[in-house]
Amino acid sequence: MAKRALLVIDMLNDFVKEGAPLEVPDARKVVPAIREEIERARKEGEPVIYICDSHDPDDREFKRFGWPPHAVKGTSGAQVIDELKPLNSDIVIEKKTYSGFYETKLDTTLRTIGVETVRLTGCVTHICVMFTASDAVLRGYDVEILKSGVAGLAPEDHEAALRIMKNVLGARIV
Repeated sequence: MAKRALLVIDMLNDFVKEGAPLEVPDARKVVPAIREEIERARKEGEPVIYICDSHDPDDREFKRFGWPPHAVKGTSGAQVIDELKPLNSDIVIEKKTYSGFYETKLDTTLRTIGVETVRLTGCVTHICVMFTASDAVLRGYDVEILKSGVAGLAPEDHEAALRIMKNVLGARIV
């Protein structure tokens, strides 16, 4: 089997915690599935890679897209939730926008460790998960989406993103 890596996308305090600036309530529901997937990946020797929003205080994304300030670098809001904390052996990659590949070291990291398949978990299904999936496909990776491990802001957007990733990008929904 081709080497696979698990990507945990934006499971940060500012998305997951109740009352957070960009709270995704369904993200709390997928924590157990993601925790199980992290344990499985570690046991099977698959790399676990955390893809984390990390914004400057005056990030243009806040103004351009109308998002409230969130995941500001160096704040507790930008940290992975305690239930899914990375180990020292895991990889953490910071990003400033929707895709985990855009102006990050993700592609170089995956190629260096010989990854051919990425398995995506996290939030938000129709934003950061889908744009990371798209960029992965465009770079030649096989993509799997753990359906029980992704969360959206609205059910219709979540379901639409899963359909698009499956039917347009060719991702496997597992």
